[in-house]
Amino acid sequence: MKNNKTILIASFGAILLLLGACQEAPKKEEPTEPGQEKIAPPEGIISLEESKSLYDNYTKNRIDIIRTFEAERNADEKFVPSRFTSFSYADMEQYMKYVEQEAHEAGVKVASLRIYFANYPDKPDFPDGKKVVHPRQNSIFIVPTTMIDGKEEGFYIGSDGKAKPIKAVVGTTETGEESEPNTSQASFAPAFFQSGSTSLNLNHGNSSPPPYGTDFQ
Repeated sequence: MKNNKTILIASFGAILLLLGACQEAPKKEEPTEPGQEKIAPPEGIISLEESKSLYDNYTKNRIDIIRTFEAERNADEKFVPSRFTSFSYADMEQYMKYVEQEAHEAGVKVASLRIYFANYPDKPDFPDGKKVVHPRQNSIFIVPTTMIDGKEEGFYIGSDGKAKPIKAVVGTTETGEESEPNTSQASFAPAFFQSGSTSLNLNHGNSSPPPYGTDFQ
């Protein structure tokens, strides 16, 4: 009887051990938030001191020239040059995804983003009818690039869905507000904008000051 009791206890203990071994080990917690892995800073990150120096260099070497130029055009107006252009973080995220989508569909990879300096016209509207919010102010526009025939080129999507170099379409003829219209300019706009082509260039950010001031002044 004693032996049976010992065997029963041993069997019960073995069953408990077996049940314990069959239970799943607790899973290691995975990060639930995207971007948990530490990201190294890009090589282009600069210090606050260098940022301030660059800002002040622009103030000393460019702002007075702009004010003088605008005063010669209209001495009665106090012209305040713009100091930055901003885009919302959400808009930039959407833009990056849009460019990647269009490039992927065209079978190319985006190589870089070129940021061109720009100047708004002294007119109430752009040629496409959109309002000029900041006449005569400096701005920027962004152009994505890809490799075409071994060269890095700013590109747009043609009506055939392929990536094409911007340079081949716009040429070198100036079309700013002070240029005299000519036949090539007159034929350029309809040929490009009504052909089903898609521009990937981004502009129409928020320029300041006025009224908000800057981070460095």
